[in-house]
Amino acid sequence: MLRALRSAAAAVLLAVFVAACATRPSAPPPENHQVSVPSTAGVYKIGNPYQQDGIWYYPHEQPDYDETGVASWYGAEFHGQRTANGETFDSNALTAAHRTLPMPVNVRVTNLENGRSLIVRVNDRGPFARGRIIDVSARAAELLGFKNQGTARVRVTYMGKALLPGANQIEETPPEIATAVPAAPAGKVDMSALSIVPGAAAAPPVQVSQLPQPTPATLPPPQPVEEPVTGQVTQVQVPAVTHLYVQAGAFSTRSNAERLKTRLSAAGGLMISATTRNGQTLYRVRVGPFDELSAADAALARVVKLGSNDAQIVVDQ
Repeated sequence: MLRALRSAAAAVLLAVFVAACATRPSAPPPENHQVSVPSTAGVYKIGNPYQQDGIWYYPHEQPDYDETGVASWYGAEFHGQRTANGETFDSNALTAAHRTLPMPVNVRVTNLENGRSLIVRVNDRGPFARGRIIDVSARAAELLGFKNQGTARVRVTYMGKALLPGANQIEETPPEIATAVPAAPAGKVDMSALSIVPGAAAAPPVQVSQLPQPTPATLPPPQPVEEPVTGQVTQVQVPAVTHLYVQAGAFSTRSNAERLKTRLSAAGGLMISATTRNGQTLYRVRVGPFDELSAADAALARVVKLGSNDAQIVVDQ
């Protein structure tokens, strides 16, 4: 699931590093005290707009990020490779990949299936598989209780910028070296935070009104704080029952939602449901509910085939 490194020279260096790491595996992080900042910590970066599998992603500051979806994990075969902000991926560390959050930042990942909650460090790009919201390390998946099953319904909440050695460094025009490859941009995009890679084709403008707005499960929203990654798992209250939906879009006016529903009618089973978020009424175009991830994945594929690249799987009650 990690993207190939960009040059043959880098690949050679990577192979040497992986071989070295194979003989000196990192110890799992302790569970009850603060994990030190990795010595290989990179820079703080927002990142440039980038394209993956024909879809444009727009990294931006998201201090109010609080979404639900499906988490997956990437494993030890990627141990030692560089992450998108220049750190080194450690499958035993508590890290994660996200498509649009700045890096490194800390997010709380809560498993909505068992109530286990853990703070992880986002330092990579991904996942790019349809219907997944975040990729976590093998160790994080183990602590969250879904390593064996491979995926879990989760809530992901922004906590604050992660620690870096010394003063935070900001790389103004970093090369995109994202290595995580395993759902489309979520929420409104702050266009002032975007910058274009020199020499690259300009990214198309974002249609904010058509971006999906996943609905968090009914839990009290935590306030963003600079909380460190400790390895401590907390047990929180989660809904007794959740369902999966494919959300094709969310709109402030019902007429726009009706137009999208008509355009995607061939997918079957579409409905419009209203919700209030941040004081704004949104009309969501959805398919579902689904109890099985395989059924949600199949419905997502049908919607995407009809041209709705922003569709994604969300978790709701």
